[in-house]
Amino acid sequence: MHILNFEAFLIAITILTLTPGLDTVLVIRNSSRSGHIDGCVTSLGICSGLFVHAMFSALGISAILLQSADLFQVVKWIGAAYLIWLGFTSLLAVYKGHNKLTIGEEEQTTFSARRSLREGFLSNVLNPKTAIFYLAFLPQFIDLNYSPILQSLTMASIHFLIAMIWQCSLAFAINSAKNLLKNNAVISWMEGAVGMVLILLGTKLLLSDNKL
Repeated sequence: MHILNFEAFLIAITILTLTPGLDTVLVIRNSSRSGHIDGCVTSLGICSGLFVHAMFSALGISAILLQSADLFQVVKWIGAAYLIWLGFTSLLAVYKGHNKLTIGEEEQTTFSARRSLREGFLSNVLNPKTAIFYLAFLPQFIDLNYSPILQSLTMASIHFLIAMIWQCSLAFAINSAKNLLKNNAVISWMEGAVGMVLILLGTKLLLSDNKL
């Protein structure tokens, strides 16, 4: 497995996956709607969308490499700076108290696998935040001696497994999950932890000597 700083990637992607966000809310909402199977199928749709973002990221990396390896290094610096900015915005949200999630009560409806897959897939693929994050995040761990596409899809596969395990666990523990995510103290702690991880990771990547 040719992924640079694999341990840093694994830690960062795991913490980010555990952080409550749009995907988490959608899984919990749909689990409330028609049971844990609905939540798990929704998660499958969400996680399948990760490969779309990974492919676009890899194609962008490949196009940049055709121009210049030095240009790719600039892209990595910009990506690292973006991660630091995301970290600061997370900490700022905690400070200002803007990190609340809204989880409504859903009426019970008949389960539809096609509906759940569609909702999960489209919510992920059409989320610009996920697209921008992948464009900034994945290049930090690309080894230019190997295929960017293969490495990007490998990282997306790891993200897929972690997210599926986490989101399906939430679907099975729906009541506890809803109560947990309505606790502002828990959300603040998780948002703050993610903010610190992103700042530390981005700083490490900016200061490291990434020779191509």
